[in-house]
Amino acid sequence: MVSTLKVNKIQIPNSDSDVISLDASSGNITIPKNITASGTSTFSGTSTFSGTVGGNSITVQGEGTSTTNLQQGLVKAWVHAHQHDPQDSFNIASANDNSTGNYTFTFTNHFASASSCPAGANQSTRNGQGLFMNPGTTGVNVNPSNASGASTDYNTTTVISGDLA
Repeated sequence: MVSTLKVNKIQIPNSDSDVISLDASSGNITIPKNITASGTSTFSGTSTFSGTVGGNSITVQGEGTSTTNLQQGLVKAWVHAHQHDPQDSFNIASANDNSTGNYTFTFTNHFASASSCPAGANQSTRNGQGLFMNPGTTGVNVNPSNASGASTDYNTTTVISGDLA
């Protein structure tokens, strides 16, 4: 036997607050409380989540059938700097001009180990050649160089992936 239950709201007994609201015109389900799920939860179609999602890890399906661990796949820090001066950044607390072509960007949230993976580039039309980066747990040292290999004050872009502490 198949039954149909049609409702707009589900409320806790003796309460005026909605626990679950259903909007038939948009198809949205609103749950204004914390949700605890155990086992495997499956969502199909377009799913949008906002707020804080806790737990050990979140695995999402990317293109095709491949999955990725969301925490591992995120860039944990980045900085676009005019020489040592950050123009825009994420997880960068401060910058220091150590000497010509030698900058240190300090992380707001530290990395778990110095084995993070930095990548970056010079942004110069003056024969910029290389960009040496030395990551640490508290920051990354960036050394742009010219075509001769000498440290030079160039604009840089740096991104760092890895595990946060």
